[in-house]
Amino acid sequence: MPIYEYICKDCGEHFEIVRPIKDADSAIPCKKCSGTHTSRAISVFFAQSSGRVVAGGNGGGCDGCSGGSCSSCGH
Repeated sequence: MPIYEYICKDCGEHFEIVRPIKDADSAIPCKKCSGTHTSRAISVFFAQSSGRVVAGGNGGGCDGCSGGSCSSCGH
């Protein structure tokens, strides 16, 4: 099951929960204040393959080397 991120409009809490895809947009109470005015947040993800960032990176350099310069990332 995927992890979804939610924001509580009552207290501002950001929280994550594992739930079925079919329930992703259903109302869910806030983990902090139990308020019911929550909405799903847009999630950002990170993916890495063979030492290279393939999604969700900062767009510059390589996370696997100091200074953003190494032979594995080509920078």
